[in-house]
Amino acid sequence: MALTISPACATLAPAPLPDRVLTRVQAAVQAALDAQRLVGAVVLVARDGELIHSQAAGLADREIARPMKLDTVFRLASVSKPIVSSAALVLVAQGRLDLDEDIERWLPEFQPRLPDGRPARITARQLLSHTAGLGYRFFEADTDGAYARAGVSDGMDASGISLEENLRRIASVPLLYEPGTAWGYSLATDVLGALIQRVQGAPLSDVVRQLVTGPLGMADTDFFARNPQRVATAYVNDMPLPHRLAEGETVSAFEGAIGIAYSPARIFDPEAFPSGGAGMAGTAEDFLRLLESLRRGGSALLPSDLIAEMGRDQTGGDELPNAPGFGFGLGFSVLRDPGLAATPESEGTWRWGGAYGHAWFVDRAQGLSVVALTNTLYEGMSGRFVTELRDAVYGSLGAR
Repeated sequence: MALTISPACATLAPAPLPDRVLTRVQAAVQAALDAQRLVGAVVLVARDGELIHSQAAGLADREIARPMKLDTVFRLASVSKPIVSSAALVLVAQGRLDLDEDIERWLPEFQPRLPDGRPARITARQLLSHTAGLGYRFFEADTDGAYARAGVSDGMDASGISLEENLRRIASVPLLYEPGTAWGYSLATDVLGALIQRVQGAPLSDVVRQLVTGPLGMADTDFFARNPQRVATAYVNDMPLPHRLAEGETVSAFEGAIGIAYSPARIFDPEAFPSGGAGMAGTAEDFLRLLESLRRGGSALLPSDLIAEMGRDQTGGDELPNAPGFGFGLGFSVLRDPGLAATPESEGTWRWGGAYGHAWFVDRAQGLSVVALTNTLYEGMSGRFVTELRDAVYGSLGAR
């Protein structure tokens, strides 16, 4: 049966699963579980609108032996970014937001300056493509970094501040470079969330529901998780097995960086500010609905020309750190050179992940959408599992 997306909702139905897909993809997942690199995972693979692989494996909570289920809810971390980016582009499609106009028109209070004190012009395109000159606190070397001193929240901690206050703190720190002249992964999507709120005149959670998750039937995706029994417990890779992520624990994914201060409880706090870049929770099926809507192009969500713009490299040829062959579009990375990246993915493939342990990609040339949400950081985002799963998918399906 086909995976279809209508203006009002989306329906997912699994097709008969070829043995070769079942064997290779399940084997990749099971190998990571057996090696105790992952505690649990949900993996979905769709091709040409057909759900050809659907798997929940391992445990959502190891300590109470709660099994992973297809409808398990995950803290999405940066998987939030394509959702919020899509909301911004819906506003662009409606003619209510201009990609290349100074955001000062809508956010006059947000005026970060360059290191020499000069004012800077920032556009929605630069926020979407992470070329706005902003940074992340978790990239700083220690607690003496500029963002740390300003008390900036990365959107995954229990900061207790409002989105407006976080924007004030972000704006108090000099930009890292002139907007549009370089690429740097950043809090830009959090600023984008504030921009979306201002344009629509409603809280970000409501706007995302009105513009994206509601129309696509993503009923389990929001900035607040109402049922803790459905939410996967978060774990951290460790020896001899992953340990449960503690409230307030800081974990770094990059050498020389202080890392992310995590608050697993944040997703249950209705007062936590809506972090456009990292603050949502949802299911793998919900997120696949979004990816399939974008992959198909010209859907009820966005017109084809804006989807094409999302998938166009916006970096001017800049290389992403530790990702040779990849550029960045409007909300996710874009594969420029499969040879340089040493990947079977097609040129133009979209890809990103999430710090709680997630990875996804869309290969439009092959008609593929793949979602892998796990509860183990950072294996599920940047560990061996990501490459093993990718190779299992392509090895199973072959090129056309």
